Amino acid sequence: MTVLAKPYLTDVEASVEQLVYVREDEYTVARMSSEGLAGFVASGRALAGVQPGETLRLAGEWEEHPRHGSRLVVRRCERVVPSTVRAITLYLGSGLIRGIGPRLAHAIVSHFGERTLTVIDTEPERLTEVVNIGAARQAQIVQAWAEQKKVAALMVVLQGFGISPLLATKIYQVYGNDSRDVLTRDPYRLIGQVRGIAFHTADRIALRSGVPEHSPQRIKAAVLDRLETAAARDGHCFLPLPALLAAAASLVEQEEELIRRAVDALLAERRVVVETAPAGPGQVVYAKEQHGREVALAAHLARLLRARSTLPLRAFEEHQGLDEDQRAAVNLALTSTVSVLTGGPGCGKSHTVRVIAATVRAMGGTVTLTAPTGKAAKRLSELTRLPAVTVHRLLAQQPEREEGTLFQQSPAEADLIVVDEASMLDLQLATRLTAAIPAGSHLLLVGDSDQLPSIGPGSVLADLLRVEEVPRIRLTRVFRQAQDSGIVRAAHRIRAGELPALPGRGGFWFEELDDPDQVADRVVHLATEAIPRKQDVSRDQVQVLCPMRKGATGTAELGRRLQERLNPAREGAAEHWSGPSVFRVGDRVMPIRNNYDKGVFNGETATVTAVNPQDRLVEIRTDDGESVAYTFDELDELTHSYAISVHRSQGSEYPFVVAPIVAEAGGVMLRRRLLYTLVTRAKSWVVLVGQREALELAVHRLGYRRNTGLALRLALSLES
Repeated sequence: MTVLAKPYLTDVEASVEQLVYVREDEYTVARMSSEGLAGFVASGRALAGVQPGETLRLAGEWEEHPRHGSRLVVRRCERVVPSTVRAITLYLGSGLIRGIGPRLAHAIVSHFGERTLTVIDTEPERLTEVVNIGAARQAQIVQAWAEQKKVAALMVVLQGFGISPLLATKIYQVYGNDSRDVLTRDPYRLIGQVRGIAFHTADRIALRSGVPEHSPQRIKAAVLDRLETAAARDGHCFLPLPALLAAAASLVEQEEELIRRAVDALLAERRVVVETAPAGPGQVVYAKEQHGREVALAAHLARLLRARSTLPLRAFEEHQGLDEDQRAAVNLALTSTVSVLTGGPGCGKSHTVRVIAATVRAMGGTVTLTAPTGKAAKRLSELTRLPAVTVHRLLAQQPEREEGTLFQQSPAEADLIVVDEASMLDLQLATRLTAAIPAGSHLLLVGDSDQLPSIGPGSVLADLLRVEEVPRIRLTRVFRQAQDSGIVRAAHRIRAGELPALPGRGGFWFEELDDPDQVADRVVHLATEAIPRKQDVSRDQVQVLCPMRKGATGTAELGRRLQERLNPAREGAAEHWSGPSVFRVGDRVMPIRNNYDKGVFNGETATVTAVNPQDRLVEIRTDDGESVAYTFDELDELTHSYAISVHRSQGSEYPFVVAPIVAEAGGVMLRRRLLYTLVTRAKSWVVLVGQREALELAVHRLGYRRNTGLALRLALSLES
C-alpha cells in the first residue's frame, strides 16, 4: 500500500452504507457516504462492530490499496447521532431499530424531517401521526429505540475497557438495565453467562476497574476457566490438581499457593469436586456439573446393565447372509440389556442393526432408532427402513420426568433403543438419555471406536469399551462389495497407521501441493467447478471439510471464499453481518447450539430463506422441512456450512468430500482419528489436497486420551 497525497482527515461524519468485509480479528471494510465527500471505502479495526445505517465521526488517512484502490484507513471512530435527512432515513431504515423498515423510515422522516430523532426521543406519542403507525407499532418502536440507546451507551463503556463493542448487545440481553453495574462491580459474572465472553475479556474489564491481581474473586474465576476450557477445547471431565494449579497460575501470573487456596474455597462453596484417583494422577478436580453428570451416567448404566430384560424373547429364525460375528452381535443385542457394536467402514454394522431391529419386531417387540445428528438419523432410517430421530428430538419430545420413564405411556415406547454413531455421545447427552430409559429395555450403542470422540466433554463409547463387564462385539470382516471402495481401503490403512496408496483410486485421491494459499485455491476450484462438472452433480453434493478453523485453509477463510463463489452479494438483496459472518438468502447454515425452544439442534443443516431487517430476523428451513426464525442477536448460534470442521461432520455422509491437508501452525489438529473420520465421511469420492508430509503426520500421530472417570466409576458400581 502507498499513502496518497491527501490530508489526514479528522472529524468527518459519514454514514455506513454497506459492510464489505469483516475479518475474525474485527478488521472491517465498509462503504461510506458523506455530504462532504463522494462515496468512499473505509477500513480498519477501529470500525469493529459498526452496522449499516450508523453515522460515524472518523479520523484517518488515505491509502492506495493495490487491488481495491483508494480507501480511508480509519484510526479513530466515534458513533454520533445522524443529523441530516438522508442519514436519519438510512439509520431508521437499516434495521437497527426493530419495527422500522425502509418504507416506514421514509414515511417517518418525510413527516418530521430533521427533527425525527428528537420526536422519537422526547415526543414518541406523535409517531401515530404517521400513516400505518398505530398504538402497538408506536410502542414497539419506542421500546426498540430505548434499547438501542442503552446498547449504544454500553458500547462506549466497553470501548473504554478495550473490549469489542460487538459484545454490548449480548450483555444487554442477559442483564438489561443492570448491564453497566455488572460490568463495573462483578465482571467475572459475565463468564459462562454471556456468549463470547471468556476469562480474558472479563479479566481485562476487572483489572481496569481496579480489581487487584491477587483478588480471590479473580483467582477463583481463573480456576473455573481452566476447568471449563479443558472441557470445551480438549473434552476433559477433570484436570489433575498439579496441572490445574500450573495452568491457573500461568493464566493470572500468580503463585500456585494462591491457586490452591482458591481451589479450597471453591470446594467449600461446592463449585468444584476434588477426588483422589485409585490409580494414576492422584488428586483430580472436577467442575461440579461435570462430576455430577459422570456419577449419574455411571449409575444409570449400572442400573440398566443389572436390570432383568423385558424383551419378549422367544425363538427366532436364523438370518442367512450373516457371518459368525454378525450372528453373535444379533444374539448379544437380544440377550444383553446394554451392549456395544463397533466396526469400521464396510464391515456390515448397518446390515446387522437392520437384522436386529427386524428380529425384535418379529418377536412382537418395539424398536426406537436414534442418532446424535439429523443426518445420521436419516441415514439410519434409510438403511433400516424404519423411522429414526435424533437423540435430542427424542428427549425433547419427552418432558422431564422421574428416572426411567422415557417411554411410559408414550408412542415412543420401545423394548430396544439403538443409538447409532455412538462415538458422538458426550457426557451430558448420554446422561440424559440413560436417565430416561426404563430398566429392562435394551440399549444398543453402535459406532466406530476409531473415529473422533464427541465435540462435548467425555469419551463415553471408549470408556464403555474399557469396562470388561459391558458386553461388546467388534465386526472386522470387510465385505466384498466394500473391498472395491478406495475410501474403505484408505480408511482401514489409516486406522492401522499406514499411509494409503497414493495418489489413490476408486474413490480416494490425494493431490500434492505445498503452498497453503495454492491449496486453498485448489480446494475452492474442486468444490465449485471441477468436481460438479466432471461428475455431473450439483455443487451442493460437494462438502469441504477442514482439520482446522484458522489459516488460509481453515473453515473461516475457506467458508468465506466458498460463500462468495456460491452465494455472493446481490444488488438490492438484504443481507446482515453478525461479527465476521454475513447472512444471505440461500446460504447453507448449521446450528451450533441446541435450542429446545426452537426445536433445532447442534449439527443439523439448513438453508437461509429470508433476511428481514425490519423485524431483525433471519429465517431458515432445516433439511427436515422445519421453518425457524433467529433474531439478529441470536446469529452466533448459527454457522455457515460451506466449509466445516471434521468434528462437525461426524454422523454425516456426503457424496463428495474435498479437504485441505496442510501442517499450518504445526498441524496440531492433524491426528489419525481426525483423518480417519474425515475420509469416512465421503460416500463416492474424497479428494485430499495438500502436503504429503502433513498427510504422513496425520497418519502416524496418535491422539491424546481424555481425562474421564466414567470407566472406573462404572466398573466399581458393577462390583458393588
